[in-house]
Amino acid sequence: MAKLKSELELTCPCCGAVLVVDVNLGRIISHREPERGDKPELSEAARILADEAARREAIFDQSFKAEKTRGDALARRFEEALKQANQEPVTKPMRDFDLD
Repeated sequence: MAKLKSELELTCPCCGAVLVVDVNLGRIISHREPERGDKPELSEAARILADEAARREAIFDQSFKAEKTRGDALARRFEEALKQANQEPVTKPMRDFDLD
């Protein structure tokens, strides 16, 4: 594409992307991202997908185990609260107008 006099080519200081801006229009005409050095090879794609699938499965298993034991933990807490409520004496609650 031929570069016009009204176009500026700017490089982003953060990510290194190249932006072409048209001054007359006040818009970005094109954008090119910089080449990544850590780009994975296509031959490693199957391994990367398998690793991610294993990681997701491990997280799911951990969440599943936590949910299974959650009901037991809530039942124990309820039993403890019930014992504590049975041990406390029953008293009449204090009302605001009783203090006057």
